[in-house]
Amino acid sequence: MKKVFITGGSGTVGMAFIELYYEKYKFFCYSRNEKMQVSLKRQFPNIEIILGSVEDKLALLTSVAKVRPDIIVHAAAMKHIDSAEASPIAAVQSNIIGSLNVIEAAVDNSVPVTVAISTDKACCSDSNYGYTKALMEKMFLESHTIKNKFAVCRFGNVSHSHGSVIPYWLGLRADEKSLPLTHKEMNRLMFSRLEAARLVNAAVQKLEDESETFVLSQMMKTVNMFQLAKIISKDISHIGLRPGEKLNETLVSEKEIENTFLEGKYIVIRDYKNQGDNKLSGEYSSKNAKFMNEEEMKLMLTEADKNLEQSLLKSKIY
Repeated sequence: MKKVFITGGSGTVGMAFIELYYEKYKFFCYSRNEKMQVSLKRQFPNIEIILGSVEDKLALLTSVAKVRPDIIVHAAAMKHIDSAEASPIAAVQSNIIGSLNVIEAAVDNSVPVTVAISTDKACCSDSNYGYTKALMEKMFLESHTIKNKFAVCRFGNVSHSHGSVIPYWLGLRADEKSLPLTHKEMNRLMFSRLEAARLVNAAVQKLEDESETFVLSQMMKTVNMFQLAKIISKDISHIGLRPGEKLNETLVSEKEIENTFLEGKYIVIRDYKNQGDNKLSGEYSSKNAKFMNEEEMKLMLTEADKNLEQSLLKSKIY
């Protein structure tokens, strides 16, 4: 059984990855969130938890050296736009320096496969969070060798991730409070936490089988945030765009089109041009992707963990 070392493993994507592949891999969860780590261990007794931050280079290198993993999944990050705008130094320490520490730990310990999780905000970045993730992508791709393979997964929004808008709005609805909405025309590419976990595993398997590096993403649907808010509550307040926030996010930019390779639902971005026809015809963003209809949004709301299902029942949305 291969050993997987997950940074930020107690977060939404890490937990989903462990849930789906618990019987396939031996997991080592590296995270600074002690409360979530303990909860994760109770749910999945066979995992090993390691308390630590990717910003602490010595602790990270020591932990990876002890585990000697076959695979590293780098999910730890400062993930919120407003936090990164307010604290750019902290964003750099976590998303850039922390990622460099992961790279060095993988190389120093000859880890065969390392996959980092990125975001559509790294593409055409216009925020501190996006800038840090864009640099992280380039760092991982640059570090790739046949001996130490590196690749990146580029996500849209994970619909039920910790601190994201859906659980936040559902909590406000349960408390009979108004839902803050930044703009009626705000759109976001979304997929579920389990889809996100499957994308990470697809990247791991692809990297094991191939000699080249890549950025891997997939086709997603767009959610109009105003339409989603209306499903949850009639009490909506408009607060305006926050610093660094955009109405639409781009998953694949115009300049990346020539480097895209379509493989079923997956979009593979390589460091050379695609001479064939299996590539995107234009920029892929929340503005031009297919929109979720109301029924699909309702289904997305209910595809959550048990705690969220309970909050849905309490809020009497349906």
